[in-house]
Amino acid sequence: MGGRLDLKQALHAWMDLAIHRSIRGWAHHAKASGLSMPQFSILMQLHHHGHCGISDIRERFEITAAAASQHVENLVQAGLIERTEALEDRRVRQIQLTHKGHSLIEKGISERHAWMDRLAETLDEKDRDRVSSALAVLTETARKLERS
Repeated sequence: MGGRLDLKQALHAWMDLAIHRSIRGWAHHAKASGLSMPQFSILMQLHHHGHCGISDIRERFEITAAAASQHVENLVQAGLIERTEALEDRRVRQIQLTHKGHSLIEKGISERHAWMDRLAETLDEKDRDRVSSALAVLTETARKLERS
């Protein structure tokens, strides 16, 4: 093979590097924002899935109801999330990102994308085209797998 990785090895190497870099970036962003990783993860959950209940947080992160409530309360006090009444049942409380919470997550995403942008800028035009084409194929294939 002359030093070239096969596709599986190449994907594993790239995924390991990218995930390590992403997690390190998120941890730095959370710490700089004064948040624990569980609190930051709750914000990410809300960013990607919209509003939810505290029980959803408890189940998603496999934590006790008391821990979920404490994380939520800390995030409410920080102005990053708010409690609202569920439309279908006013007795049920939902949580959702505030504008401040949304801005914090968007800043983290922007910082993460900046690293990817710098990476892309270091490639020459030929490699940029090859990587772009390969990633388009991988993305479409991954989407198909997700649907099945």
